[in-house]
Amino acid sequence: MNRRDMFLKRSWRFSERLWHLKKTRAASEKKPAVFNYKARRLFFKARRVFFKGGGLFSRLLAGCFKTRIIRCIYRAETAMDTAFSSTPPRCIRMKMLPLSNRSLLSPPTVVPDDCFLFFFHYLRKQINILINDMRQANLFMMSAAMLLAACGGTKDAGKTEEGQVLIEKSDIKIEGRRMTPEALWAMGRIGGLAVSPDGKKVAYTVAYYSVAENKSNREIFVMNADGTDNRQITRTVYQENEVAWIKGGSKLAFLSNDSGSSQLYEMNPDGTGRRQLTDYDKDIEGFKFSPDGRKLLFVSQVKTKQTTADKYPDLPKSTGIIVTDLMYKHWDEWVTGAPHPFVADFDGDKISNVVDILEGEPYESPMRPWGGVEQLAWNPSSDEVAYTCRKKTGLEYAVSTNSDIYIYDLKTKQTRNITEENKGYDTNPSYSPDGKYIAWQSMERDGYEADLNRLFIMDLATGEKRFASQAFESNVDAFVWSSDAKTIYFTGVWHGETHIRAIDLTNDSVKSITSGMYDYEGVALCGDKLIAKRHSMSMADEIYAIEPDGSTTQLTQENKAIYDQLETGKVEPRWMKTTDGKQMLTWVIYPPKFDPNKKYPAVLFCEGGPQSPVSQFWSYRWNFQIMAANDYIIVAPNRRGLPGFGREWNEQISGDYGGQCMKDYFTAIDEMAKEPYVDKDRLGCVGASFGGFSVYWLAGHHDKRFKAFIAHDGIFNMEMQYLETEEKWFANWDMGGAYWEKQNPVAQRTFANSPHRFVDRWDTPILCIHGEKDYRILANQAMAAFDAAIMRGVPAELLIYPDENHWVLKPQNGILWQRTFFEWLDKWLKK
Repeated sequence: MNRRDMFLKRSWRFSERLWHLKKTRAASEKKPAVFNYKARRLFFKARRVFFKGGGLFSRLLAGCFKTRIIRCIYRAETAMDTAFSSTPPRCIRMKMLPLSNRSLLSPPTVVPDDCFLFFFHYLRKQINILINDMRQANLFMMSAAMLLAACGGTKDAGKTEEGQVLIEKSDIKIEGRRMTPEALWAMGRIGGLAVSPDGKKVAYTVAYYSVAENKSNREIFVMNADGTDNRQITRTVYQENEVAWIKGGSKLAFLSNDSGSSQLYEMNPDGTGRRQLTDYDKDIEGFKFSPDGRKLLFVSQVKTKQTTADKYPDLPKSTGIIVTDLMYKHWDEWVTGAPHPFVADFDGDKISNVVDILEGEPYESPMRPWGGVEQLAWNPSSDEVAYTCRKKTGLEYAVSTNSDIYIYDLKTKQTRNITEENKGYDTNPSYSPDGKYIAWQSMERDGYEADLNRLFIMDLATGEKRFASQAFESNVDAFVWSSDAKTIYFTGVWHGETHIRAIDLTNDSVKSITSGMYDYEGVALCGDKLIAKRHSMSMADEIYAIEPDGSTTQLTQENKAIYDQLETGKVEPRWMKTTDGKQMLTWVIYPPKFDPNKKYPAVLFCEGGPQSPVSQFWSYRWNFQIMAANDYIIVAPNRRGLPGFGREWNEQISGDYGGQCMKDYFTAIDEMAKEPYVDKDRLGCVGASFGGFSVYWLAGHHDKRFKAFIAHDGIFNMEMQYLETEEKWFANWDMGGAYWEKQNPVAQRTFANSPHRFVDRWDTPILCIHGEKDYRILANQAMAAFDAAIMRGVPAELLIYPDENHWVLKPQNGILWQRTFFEWLDKWLKK
């Protein structure tokens, strides 16, 4: 037996021994289970590092360090013999012996209370020392490889010490100056950003994707606040996320999974001194350090529901799930637990005294599926935590959006609800820098998830509250306090553009800071300026500095090498008169090198939501530039039911799915079909979610306008959707109620307009796309639509993803989506 196989067997047998020892402890004791889990994790970590490397450097390094890891295993086994056996410890030579020559000791009847802790710390120390040594050696080897590559002229990311491909920035070469699916997936995607306390530096993350590996990797960058000296400070196979400045700006904190789970790390701003700060027994999903740096607020999952294995331990391989109430699944997962906020002491080196703020409660905070640490906040004196929570479960949770802002006192451990009187969403609390006020986002009505998202402020001394964003008749999407607490900056959509605005808190007046055909997000203070991400229909996110007068400076050039190889199409806003005499903004995107003397096929884009704006968004699926690059004119109307045009426009769609919003679609495509460069005999219609519902509905009502349809994750049968979707509040509000409420005219009108009722009119080729992990709109909707088309004799195609949710997130699936999308349009609109 070779040394590699011997190590694998010994590491497994050793962890199996720990499993048997675990059973000798009382069921109420948690240490054995925790230790067993951690010990297994350490052994698998060591095994990955030393024996999965496939490259030359990995093999060389494995040879250098193999003896040390074997010695670590032997020492641990000897220590176990000493602690757990009444027989004298046996001397184990470094020479490898067959397993048959060493019998495993029988589990002891009594286990010392402190032995588990001893073993864990011993193993952790030994294996982590080995791994750190190997990383340093590997870093040296990688540096040499990079030098050789520079001399040789070819780029090869190669494999790391764990045999995983290091995904780096793409050097893609694009032919024809047209956007392609491969170009989209080659782009670096800028994530969260953080400004240093002195305002001199900005840290941010970038995700890179590999189509060949079918996954991504996220790295951390640091630059000066003016964009100079931009450096990538991590280069690993692990995921670095949630970057933040700590210790007065001398360190960067971040999450990484290089220990086998998501844990908190720190490093110097130049990338050196990387060090693990936590070793929590579950993944840490997000974090915020207290202003005084002495405490850590973090998010981790807790188990809230009994599983089948819990109920029937003798059936460990059973896959059945017993359900007794609603909300048993959410977005793309079966619900067995909930995220909780935890507070721990932090001494600069490690955490201790961990407290679950929601100990014993089955509620979630942050709220799934979208909530993150923005739903949690420290007060400036570091003795209170504000958090967002909807304290409901099951049916009560499924039909209500009534969340609240709670304040937890660290000293008294008491909690108070500061928004109890409001019945809609209350989310995202933020204390003013002087600690006198707290602000949050608030929706007024229970069950209406698309209600006006208002900014509220409360005086913490008096309890007085006010609607601070009343002068802006659209949603407050995100906000940040000014350093003097006299202004709040926020982003909000208006007329198809998301800009930064400022509320003067002396009189609650609102003024616009930025302008132009862009969307801004992720706003942060940076000295006397603002820092934010900006994108448009023609460019993905880049980071910009914004002066008080609204002038901007681009700080990053993440995808410049790709843009330099592309020619993009013109984006034009058009205002069109609707059938009820109102004005509707419609975006029109033209092909690159557009020639008005030619005729082009046109595609109507139907937005989802249904209350999501057609703003200047950039999508890696529904990308207008790649559609235009395939010589289509794109028509994207802000039909009824979209925010950014006043409350009446936004709310008109609820209970009227087959009404004015559909007439708005016809207005947009009919107006564009009048243009001499649009071929009215080659029109297509595409959309996802509510846009997919729109496609299915229009397929039965379009009067031969369109020659091809594509519906992604759309609703085909409204009656089934009412029962299948997990967030019942949405179905109740937007559909008007249940289909069995025969005396409810709104509900009856909604279900009478279900697309499946008009299949007898279908006569146009249709492509149906759906993900089977989509629990918002189940995949049987697309399957039923496809079956109906085939049975009607209508040309149809079905693309099903067993491993995707409401979106398509994996690179190869994404490219398959794009290829199938354009093959279908080309087949019916370019023949």
